[in-house]
Amino acid sequence: MYALEGKRIWVAGHRGMVGSAIVRRLDRENPAEILTASRSELDLLDQAATRQWLETHRPDVVFLSAAKVGGIYANDVYPAEFIYQNLMIASNIIHASYHAGVEKLLFLGSSCIYPKFAEQPIQEGSLLTGALEPTNEWYAIAKIAGIKLCQAYRKQYGVDFNSAMPTNLYGPGDNYHPDNSHVIPALLRKAHLAKHSGASSMEIWGSGTPKREFLHADDCADALVHVMKHYSSDEHINIGSGEDLSIEELAETIMDVVGFQGELVKDTSKPDGTPRKLMSATKIRDLGWSPSISLRDGLKDAYDWFLKHESVA
Repeated sequence: MYALEGKRIWVAGHRGMVGSAIVRRLDRENPAEILTASRSELDLLDQAATRQWLETHRPDVVFLSAAKVGGIYANDVYPAEFIYQNLMIASNIIHASYHAGVEKLLFLGSSCIYPKFAEQPIQEGSLLTGALEPTNEWYAIAKIAGIKLCQAYRKQYGVDFNSAMPTNLYGPGDNYHPDNSHVIPALLRKAHLAKHSGASSMEIWGSGTPKREFLHADDCADALVHVMKHYSSDEHINIGSGEDLSIEELAETIMDVVGFQGELVKDTSKPDGTPRKLMSATKIRDLGWSPSISLRDGLKDAYDWFLKHESVA
């Protein structure tokens, strides 16, 4: 077991949904200090600045949750930004962490690293066994590179750098941009607007049949702290709920949570993306961790945050 008590811990990307959840969770670990750096303080795309920051602050532990993220639309419209920025963030932090003597690092990837038609549930060993989903391959390739960076630095320098692959996440601090959000915040926003405009229906992209797995950000943070304390391996580890549901079922649940009673309409001219994406939770369960927040309770929590923080009619 790697103890976090008394450690200087840097949460890179602390203002994001996952990073802020990690900061909340770390308060229970009694660290010596939780280090953060805003964009105005540190440009993670700047290699020299990133290395200087790490050498100055000398964290013992790094949670690498910083990333440029977005849904299908954003990945399709901004492919260069997604691959470049995520490659640079991972490369700069991992390389500088090695030089600064970081004891343990955990790189956060994404379930999109796996092949589009991977056998379900997706085992960690499915990585690089098939073609990626084209709608998010730019982001996926950058995240795969991050995994390989951790493996390479472990192999060459013997450092304790590890990777975890969270499933689709949601919760407080999510991105509700009308074009660049992921499926849960996008649907919560749609249902809210439909309810308050008196609309008779709400539209979703595609057939509604693709199945997805979801995990609340606070459950994810709890799992990541558990992994940091109990896991060290060349192979990445999946972080998920172990359960999935169709996009249609998700939309209907969200409509119920929001209180919108109109019709659900499917725009089949829009892409479905990967038909199913359920990750195996065997390794994380064997490590002694399981989620505690149900999907319905988590959606209520996310919607409450939305009502308090988003200026949408």
